[in-house]
Amino acid sequence: MVPASTLKVFTTGFARSVLGGTARRPTRVIGSGTVDPATGEWRGSWGLELNGDPSFERGPGEGPTLYDLALQLAGGGVRKLGGPLHLQSTDGPADAIYPAAWSPRHRGRTFAPPIGPLTLHENVVWVTVEPGSRSGARPRVVAASPDGILSLVSVRATTRSGRRSRLALQPRTDGGWTLTGSIGRRARLRSVGAPMRDPKAVLSAAWARALQRAGISWDPKVQPGIPPVATAPRVLAEVSSPPLDSLVGEVNRRSLNYAAELLLQWAGGREAGPQRLAAHVLEVTESAPGLALVDGSGLSFDNRVAPSTFIAYLARYPLTPAGKNFPQLLPPNGTGTLRRLGSGFPGSGVVRAKTGTLGNTASVVGYLGRPEGTLILALIYNGPRQPAARQAQWRLFRLLGADGVVIPSDSLPEALEPALGGEAEAKSDTLEAASDSL
Repeated sequence: MVPASTLKVFTTGFARSVLGGTARRPTRVIGSGTVDPATGEWRGSWGLELNGDPSFERGPGEGPTLYDLALQLAGGGVRKLGGPLHLQSTDGPADAIYPAAWSPRHRGRTFAPPIGPLTLHENVVWVTVEPGSRSGARPRVVAASPDGILSLVSVRATTRSGRRSRLALQPRTDGGWTLTGSIGRRARLRSVGAPMRDPKAVLSAAWARALQRAGISWDPKVQPGIPPVATAPRVLAEVSSPPLDSLVGEVNRRSLNYAAELLLQWAGGREAGPQRLAAHVLEVTESAPGLALVDGSGLSFDNRVAPSTFIAYLARYPLTPAGKNFPQLLPPNGTGTLRRLGSGFPGSGVVRAKTGTLGNTASVVGYLGRPEGTLILALIYNGPRQPAARQAQWRLFRLLGADGVVIPSDSLPEALEPALGGEAEAKSDTLEAASDSL
């Protein structure tokens, strides 16, 4: 069946198995040269090394930023930079492209940005506008993120009477956007987002703003000075992502497609990621009939997973060395994509699960704590009545969890240990059969 975003359960487990829960992704400024102590001019080559950190440049307090890098340069005495922006990556070209496995219908949507080492601000831009002073006037842009991209946004939208608004960011060939449509004169602030068509253009504008804030002037048209002595390239500034477990928890809680794809590339490589992911699932489950994986996010309609495969994976993966406490990295009821499961349970954490939604799919897989033990559920619907199917799934979770118990940390692997044999194994088989029927 088409699993949609429940496939992220496999991707995040695979990344944890390969990289470990404490792994971090670096972003660096690399340079070969010296600083002129009199002028603060950097004499030599320099460039940015981006490695696909999903948290990079998302905003103050939400991940490492370009400003953090610029401050480190300023702390090293750099006051002037010259030369164009050079990009590099440790894993091949420093680029970002739209995955071939994704449907063309998703292009231009904020949940489907380009993917690759060149990643900042989730490879999406946001613009916040307010109405003009009168009908027919241009709206005013009051904020844009990432910081520094206002120069890439032009406004052709108009203010109209009433409260209704219909705004869009139309991509331009120069890597910028044109704000079109209309905003009601009595409307509140409106935010409009769009995926980046040219992430390098956005990075250049954001980098210029970060350098300016740190007190460093940058002229891309001026060639950098020649250092007096040839020096080997070295790290001039460096920031790192949060630990992998933190990224995994957010991927599952927010169902972040771009971040899931970056985790897959980080753990499995840019070319063979889906094949290595499928091999990981087969290794854990020992049997995965009909399994076909083409991406790491579940956004493709070509992925195929049997419900019984999810049951086997969720039962066995927490028993592996890398799977300890894995259920705790799935969102609890009442949060993230499970926010509509906030009522009808004794507390948050009775359910730990991952949802999936596409035009023809409503799915949810995960754990539900009960006094007699932990249930593992895999509910997948493929068909035209997706909203009704989702409501039926929520009703089943509320029915089973009305007298449930919170799933404690570190207890699930021990609770499932007997399921590898005997009477508990028979109960597991019954659950798998039930999941297939559902």
